[in-house]
Amino acid sequence: MALITTFEDITIADLDALKHQKQAEGWRCVQIFTTHNDDDGSNDLTYTFHKDDTQANYRIKGITDKDVIPSITDVYFSAFVYENEAHDLFGVNFEGIAIDFSGHFYDLAMNEPMTIMSPEKKAAREKAARVAAAKAAKAAKEKAAAEAAAAPAAPAIDESKLAGLDPEKAAKVRAAMEAKAKREAAKAAEAAAAAAPKPAPVIDEAKLAGMDPEKAAKVRAAMEAKAKREAAKAAERKGE
Repeated sequence: MALITTFEDITIADLDALKHQKQAEGWRCVQIFTTHNDDDGSNDLTYTFHKDDTQANYRIKGITDKDVIPSITDVYFSAFVYENEAHDLFGVNFEGIAIDFSGHFYDLAMNEPMTIMSPEKKAAREKAARVAAAKAAKAAKEKAAAEAAAAPAAPAIDESKLAGLDPEKAAKVRAAMEAKAKREAAKAAEAAAAAAPKPAPVIDEAKLAGMDPEKAAKVRAAMEAKAKREAAKAAERKGE
């Protein structure tokens, strides 16, 4: 009897109901297969279930490092092997794994080795990210300038009132108001600069190529982690 193979795309939200349905119907979970997408850096997960002469595959596409995938090990215990593997090799985030090795299922020289792309493609992606960051920074600067232009002007100095004051006192009042206006303008400029996104640091692949591969991987991972932290801080400042 020929094996019938089917494929169906699902979402992360569908996974919980799917595992209970398959268990209730007597299906075995035979694998969870991970595919990395070089174009956008995401991953696809394919859950394969088998029963009688049918092999049913359910794919979750476009998983990013921000997505959290619920574990199916509460129903299919043996899936902890596939889930730990997908985490260690591809960086897929799972929640609630029955036996969670926390990134130590494999003894690896570098994190997420199956997500490695060619230096040329990596450089092209980093260049695109820098261009996008520069555009965002320019847009933020233009927005800040527009908001500053639309903001109420600094309070005008009422020279008619100052005219009735002692000349020395009038000069002090005028200087104080001008200083206040400058401080407020400086604060507005600082706020605009803080809100503008900073371009990600450039990873010099030429220098890394001359290093020990394991050390180069650690340096690259450290720079990428730094870029993520800076992006998170910028997002927090923007939300304040």
